[in-house]
Amino acid sequence: MKDMFEQDETLNALREALELSPENGILRSQLARLLMTRGRLEEAETLLREGLAKCATSEVLQATLAECYRKLGNTSAALVILEDLVKRPSCKPEYYIQYARLLLLKGQLSEAAQAYQRGISHNPELADPDLAAALDIRPSGESESWQDDPDVDEQGRIRIPVGESPPEDPILEMEKPDLGFKDVGGMDDLKKQIRLKIIEPMKHPDVYKAYGKIIGGSLLMYGPPGCGKTYLARATAGEIDAAFYSVGLHDVLDMYIGASEQRLHALFENAREHAPCVLFFDEVDALGSSRADLKASSGRHLINQFLSELDGIDGVNDGILILAATNAPWHLDPAFRRPGRFDRLLFVPPPDLEARTAILRVLLRGKPQVDIDCDAIAKKTEKFSGADLKAIVDQAVEDKLEEALAKGVTEPLRTKDLLHTLKQVKPSTSQWFASARNYALYANEGGIYDDIINYLKLK
Repeated sequence: MKDMFEQDETLNALREALELSPENGILRSQLARLLMTRGRLEEAETLLREGLAKCATSEVLQATLAECYRKLGNTSAALVILEDLVKRPSCKPEYYIQYARLLLLKGQLSEAAQAYQRGISHNPELADPDLAAALDIRPSGESESWQDDPDVDEQGRIRIPVGESPPEDPILEMEKPDLGFKDVGGMDDLKKQIRLKIIEPMKHPDVYKAYGKIIGGSLLMYGPPGCGKTYLARATAGEIDAAFYSVGLHDVLDMYIGASEQRLHALFENAREHAPCVLFFDEVDALGSSRADLKASSGRHLINQFLSELDGIDGVNDGILILAATNAPWHLDPAFRRPGRFDRLLFVPPPDLEARTAILRVLLRGKPQVDIDCDAIAKKTEKFSGADLKAIVDQAVEDKLEEALAKGVTEPLRTKDLLHTLKQVKPSTSQWFASARNYALYANEGGIYDDIINYLKLK
């Protein structure tokens, strides 16, 4: 009782001090931490967010808010904040330890171990034996056998044995998409942006070349998974009647040292030989992760090769439209967003009302149905991705199949069947927006994520 009374007295004293000095981040952080020890997490979160509204760059408030999010179970939001803090040149060692604990909760043991070791290298007093044990960090002097192998690099990749031929260059299947923007329901603003930034220059090359403009360029699409980024890329290729090459991770990454860089170069060379064409990289953040987060030099070499190809240093990219898609643009190395590279970002949100109606009609095509009101269903599925809508239709069909097998009579799908299934499906985009919201609020350098702020109506 005495301790609780003393805490209440301290709380009151801190509140009074904060009223006199509302801009004092250290005071606000101390008050929030005391509230957290009392289990008043929501109150602490509100207090910290109010402070960040006054001073968005306060590291002490950001770090305390990350700790509050961790205690609330919102690990993703906490990670967003710490990822930004540990990238700063003057990052405090304790932030690395805090970051390591969050990565451990996410199951990212290798990254967590790197963050922990970096923190204690700056301040050995921060060493935590329990955390080190959970990360399986061995005492100094012990190492894994592959780390002592001169034929293996930091990522466990193998050097090509003497006398053995390097892997063959990848062969991409060329597509000629038979769809265009007319096949993309809704998304009028997105199509308008792509048309102005990409399609018109490809359709009128002489006009652009007269002004010394290279035909082609690059565009990075980002947004929640399942919202049609790949479909938009194919439709873009169809609009300009260009060859379409889809590049996956397996087309680039190779177990041999240096082979991934060679494969990436070969892909660009192939595209240059077949221009005009569209070269599409899905999950590009896996190939272009921030070099600051990479311990292995081989990963940085691949990124440098990618940047070199985008710049056209080893070949001219005239006539090549380079499209890329990612669910996590914040993990992409900042160098990719410099002028001439992926400097044009396009936010692909969940389909709007018109698009959802069109998607539902396509998904229901060929299935037995009676007077299904797609508009009514679309109105109840705000923020649902195309993949979520497919899940609704698939589940409704499965329910009808089960019913048909039980009764021995097939019944068509009706609006009520889809509405019933809708109650069982939640929009998968919610988790993505939880992370994106924090990046938009706390890591929005140059207004790069203003589209997210506008979509979520945060201002």
